[in-house]
Amino acid sequence: MSGLSNSPIRNKSFEFACDIVRFAQILKEKKEYEIASQILRSGTSIGANVREAQRGVSTKDFKNKFGIALKEADETHFWLLKPQLWIFQMIY
Repeated sequence: MSGLSNSPIRNKSFEFACDIVRFAQILKEKKEYEIASQILRSGTSIGANVREAQRGVSTKDFKNKFGIALKEADETHFWLLKPQLWIFQMIY
């Protein structure tokens, strides 16, 4: 167990999930409920899938869960770009 708890990807994905929860709260305060919900789901799912992958019962299971984590990271990246576009549009 101690090997898994020291895993950099596990620790970083957990820290990222905590940051996402805080960011989603800020978005909710700005009444951006839909985006907050999407970011919260995909951003916290990364760490959950990393954790599941590390507990995988087979190599196939491990790869599948990490693949899902990668897809969730890509979706989160997409949603994180949205606020930047809104700020740009508000300026111009």
